[in-house]
Amino acid sequence: MKIQNLIGSLLAFGLFAGLLTGCATEEQKEAKLQAEAKISRADAERTALAKVPGGSVKEGELEKEKGKLIWSFDIATAGTKDVTEVQVDAITGEVVSVEHESAAHEAKEKEEKK
Repeated sequence: MKIQNLIGSLLAFGLFAGLLTGCATEEQKEAKLQAEAKISRADAERTALAKVPGGSVKEGELEKEKGKLIWSFDIATAGTKDVTEVQVDAITGEVVSVEHESAAHEAKEKEEKK
């Protein structure tokens, strides 16, 4: 029994260490992207919100998409479950795209990121 407990503990520790490593790697990746960005999140948010009057940011992230460093914001508008995704170039501050997404499409997109 002691050997089984020891093996179980070692496996659990290995899994825990792997999760910590994954978190650290994700944090390092985020820090690297932040260091490359010339436009702050706050400035990019203001730019994005200007495209969706009366909207509020539900979610935002800095990411590389199609070779470009962008701030991507999901903006909700009162009275609808749909969101507007606004992408702002993190180097120039220019709006890259504005797309309206249904609630179903948004849920599917979140599931794909998991």
